[in-house]
Amino acid sequence: MKIGQPDPKPPVPQASERKPAAVTGGPSPTQATEASAKLQLSPAATAVAGSAGDGSFDAKKVDRIAQAIRDGSFQVNAEAIADKLIVNAAELLGRKPN
Repeated sequence: MKIGQPDPKPPVPQASERKPAAVTGGPSPTQATEASAKLQLSPAATAVAGSAGDGSFDAKKVDRIAQAIRDGSFQVNAEAIADKLIVNAAELLGRKPN
């Protein structure tokens, strides 16, 4: 961006500043629209979404890990991370890990 040059595009309004579709002439919320894409979740994504439950987490565990990071005692288990990455990649590719 050059200083002093006006932007040729008008700014995009924020979501709170946008007008409803009926005012702007777009399709009304009651009009049916055809789906442009279909989405199918993998079994792993479905399991994660189903296990989310109420969205709670273990605050004590988060505090313990945060404190360990702050004081420099947090240890990363690179082997466990690598193993999980391999399993995840194999799942994404539709293969069974060896």
